[in-house]
Amino acid sequence: MDNSHQKLVGLIKAALVAAIYVVLTIALIMFSYGPVQFRLSEMLNNLAVFHKRYVWALTLGCVIANLWSSLGAVDVVFGSLETFLMTGISYLLSKLVKKTWQKLAIAVVICTFSMWIIALELYVISQAPFWATYLSVALGELGSMI
Repeated sequence: MDNSHQKLVGLIKAALVAAIYVVLTIALIMFSYGPVQFRLSEMLNNLAVFHKRYVWALTLGCVIANLWSSLGAVDVVFGSLETFLMTGISYLLSKLVKKTWQKLAIAVVICTFSMWIIALELYVISQAPFWATYLSVALGELGSMI
């Protein structure tokens, strides 16, 4: 395969991941937003440990999906920034290990832990109780990533 073909294939893979993220989030919209959420599309965050294109794909998918959030532009910005940070950190840290299970464990831990950003967003915007919200969204993240 020549380089331009490989780039096109990579772009198509990224676009498909972003699209799947959006479709899963919107199809399960009643579970995807708010202080109690189980965003099944978050399972795709595991892909970030395999290639940096998925960091961008997941961030784009989150930007688009968060257009439906009741928090509006705040969630588009901060929710998507959180996705970029957690998948980016997962990608970088996963380069330090060789085994697939270790890479995936890194993604699950980083993404679950980083839900404090979403809890803080919900606390500031919706006055949702921080710790209860953090526990709720972190457990939802853990469940969807596992």
